[in-house]
Amino acid sequence: MNNPSAAPSPAAPVVVPATDHVPTAGGSPGRRGALGPVGLVLAGGISVQFGGALAVTLMPRAGALGVVSLRLVVAAIVLLVVCRPRLRGHSRADWGTVVVFGITMAAMNGLFYQSVARIPLGTAVTLEVLGPLALSVIVSRRALNLVWAGLALGGVFLLGGGGFNGLDPVGVAFALSAGAMWAAYIVFSARTGRRFPQADGLALAMVVAAVLFVPLGIAESGTKLLVPTTLALGAAVAVLSSVLPYTLELLALRRLPAPTFAILMSLEPAVAATAGFLVLHQSLSVLESLAIALVIAASMGAVRTQVGRGKVLPPDA
Repeated sequence: MNNPSAAPSPAAPVVVPATDHVPTAGGSPGRRGALGPVGLVLAGGISVQFGGALAVTLMPRAGALGVVSLRLVVAAIVLLVVCRPRLRGHSRADWGTVVVFGITMAAMNGLFYQSVARIPLGTAVTLEVLGPLALSVIVSRRALNLVWAGLALGGVFLLGGGGFNGLDPVGVAFALSAGAMWAAYIVFSARTGRRFPQADGLALAMVVAAVLFVPLGIAESGTKLLVPTTLALGAAVAVLSSVLPYTLELLALRRLPAPTFAILMSLEPAVAATAGFLVLHQSLSVLESLAIALVIAASMGAVRTQVGRGKVLPPDA
């Protein structure tokens, strides 16, 4: 979930922009030059998904809303300290954009954590990916992307066993809703990145998200959020799911082309399934593994289609 890019591309199905830096769009680095940033992106993806797995283990202590509150508050504090965003000199439209970005971020996190409280982590991430993938198809308007969309739908059909009878339908609904918010997140992250320098917009939006979610977390968990062990685990979730991946991906995007980044992010469902297996002991059947592979292939195909037409960062996302 939640990966840096000032102008994240709706054409990149699984991009999760986390900061407001514009990725370098110059020539592709050589193989050796790309190994470093590729490793950073993969490390960031692993951090995000294992942070999500840790969050699931924390939910019995603090509840899904409580975990989201802890994650957003800690991440907001860290980003404010690191970025020290300037508050003056912004227009009303600037503030409106960052507020909507924060609301979208809060909704995306809240819905996703509600889904992983009910269905396996790998399944939730796979369903969530459909939001950015749908955005890619809409923006592209190319017939080939309909093929990728059909491939993804085939994967979802397999994932649900032909009707999602084996999955909690509420959890599925939450995951799909989180995907819709992820698509909106990509759009408003791009707009925020154009209006605010560096990662200032992200830091301010994170504050908005935290302020919105704290009352919900308190209502659900109350004083449980103040238990030292819960606070420590919540801080670990924030570092693994927000602070560390944002930093790693920011460093990577200084040397890695945005299309390559987007393709790497398409692997998120597989990483999530691995984290769910290792941390939460959530095993997948052969059919479910095939379903996830189809969605990953569809995401990568959609990214490569956009790269092939030479349109990676739309002018008005």
